[in-house]
Amino acid sequence: MYSKKVLDLFFNPKFFGRMKKPDAKGTAGNPICGDRLNFYLKIKNDKIKDISYETLGCSTAIAVSEIVCQLVKGKTLDHASQLSHKDVLKKLGKVPPIKVHCLHLGIDALRKAIESYNKN
Repeated sequence: MYSKKVLDLFFNPKFFGRMKKPDAKGTAGNPICGDRLNFYLKIKNDKIKDISYETLGCSTAIAVSEIVCQLVKGKTLDHASQLSHKDVLKKLGKVPPIKVHCLHLGIDALRKAIESYNKN
């Protein structure tokens, strides 16, 4: 059911954990499946210098969180805000149709983190 890449990201996370004193935090969840994602950002000179996450969910939700971190770390906020679920899917590979909502949760949580930073 899960690809080798999804399982590798699930069993070997690099960005997992709550960040101390983040500059921004974004949360997204799905009340139907119970998945919940939190992204934490450290920002300097309009770039994401560090990113981490806490995800309560399935292996696809965790793999999506890892991919989002890989794709936006070191990028500008503008670049990161343009990230789409299709970009994540391209990097992650095939996911079961029932798990596609995890892609959207990852993007939603990232965008909420960027929005919370921009409001300050």
